[in-house]
Amino acid sequence: MVGGRARAHPPREMTDDPEAWPEAPSPDAGAETVRQIARRLARAMRDRGLSLRAVAVGSGVNRQAIADLLAGKSWPDVATVARLAAFTGLPLWPDGPVRARRSKQ
Repeated sequence: MVGGRARAHPPREMTDDPEAWPEAPSPDAGAETVRQIARRLARAMRDRGLSLRAVAVGSGVNRQAIADLLAGKSWPDVATVARLAAFTGLPLWPDGPVRARRSKQ
């Protein structure tokens, strides 16, 4: 599997509190990156009054893929993030490297 064993679980399950996705940070750098992308996209949609359907049509990304990204159920590929960023006109990728932090466990 591309991405190794870590991608066997959805990013939301790699946070300290999966029910708090996307607010709960993750100790895993990959899941934390997806969480930050989801937060930025959700904020852009809220601020602009965009529905899932509108974002799907405008970006060319499948509506279910967007919903799964926002819910932390999937690992989006670079092309998906690029298309969403182009449509929103916002950088969705985190600024600089994402640091994994220790879990509260």
